[in-house]
Amino acid sequence: MSRHGGLDRVGLPRERVDMTLLAAVAAISSLGTVMVYSATKAKLALEGQNPHALFQRQVVWVFLGILVMFAVTFVDYRVLRDFSALAYVGIVGVLLLVITPFGSSSKGAQAWFDLGPFRFQPSELAKVVLIVVLASYCHEHRGDMDAWRLAVALGLAGVPLGLILLQPDLGTGLVLAVILFAVLLVAGTRGRHLAVLALCAVTAFAALWWTGALAEHQVDRLTSFLDQAGKDQSEDAKAAVFNLRQSKIAIGAGGVVGKGWGKGTQTSLAWVPEQHTDFIFTAVGEELGFLGAATLLALFAVVVWRTWVTAQIAKDLFGMLVCIGVLAMFAFQIFENIGMTMGIMPITGIPLPFMSYGGSSALASFASVGLVLNVAMRRYT
Repeated sequence: MSRHGGLDRVGLPRERVDMTLLAAVAAISSLGTVMVYSATKAKLALEGQNPHALFQRQVVWVFLGILVMFAVTFVDYRVLRDFSALAYVGIVGVLLLVITPFGSSSKGAQAWFDLGPFRFQPSELAKVVLIVVLASYCHEHRGDMDAWRLAVALGLAGVPLGLILLQPDLGTGLVLAVILFAVLLVAGTRGRHLAVLALCAVTAFAALWWTGALAEHQVDRLTSFLDQAGKDQSEDAKAAVFNLRQSKIAIGAGGVVGKGWGKGTQTSLAWVPEQHTDFIFTAVGEELGFLGAATLLALFAVVVWRTWVTAQIAKDLFGMLVCIGVLAMFAFQIFENIGMTMGIMPITGIPLPFMSYGGSSALASFASVGLVLNVAMRRYT
């Protein structure tokens, strides 16, 4: 057998794993874990709790995420296509279940299941499932994405998207919409159809806004970056502006080289709300400075670059579309999350991949990287 088509003793392609992508993900997740520790230890100690608690939980989630990543990598991605319909039914069922009394609420959204000391957010898993489902459907109808098949694809995305908006979780809903648009674009959907789709999306969002379907605190979070003076605003809007100001102060206080790990005053005194989750980038900016933040951005750029390269060399359309979906998800989350901490994007609550505290986000991010590694390993088989 040829070198490119050969298999090793455990049935895996002889092609090497993308070590560049793996190294970048390892570096980001390691940095994220230590920054979560820095952002939580002082606050937990002041509250009389174990200062290592959230750090230890994040280590567990990262370890589980690595296991999930390798599990996804070693199962031929074309096999996943065969089970995409089953996965879709399963995730829709779980999303339905979470908005019943079986789910738990926090900060105005019912989006989690309580699992003892851990919490699981199924909408994070829905991102990965939607990528595989849309890629599978578009691969099946490659070259023939007419208006009817486009409507079916919209329906496939619309069901989990609608259930997520019912929680309500606008941030994750936006991520699903970006994944849908990116996959349809690369799959060859006609330009006029995409233009109509974009127009419908804008119209639907405007309708949600003007009819009051969006909760007041959601509107305040979305619009706070437009009026950062905070004059004549509601209490929720003023709170959002306060969060944004503290975020910008923390980032700016780091200067070029930062104050040093664990030495950030904004971080240690917990001035930035939700710093270990949505605003983890502020801890990097304050304690590691411009150089640390730039290094993090460079590592994210490597992840995006390697995902794009894998999409180009994929064996088939399905593999390419899977990588495009992952690329769109990562790129949007990175841009939106970091942008909101600096006041140039709306505050949506979207986590920063591999950095923000949270097991569901970590598992989804590692699983997505596993899909990309999977496609790259099997580009010749």
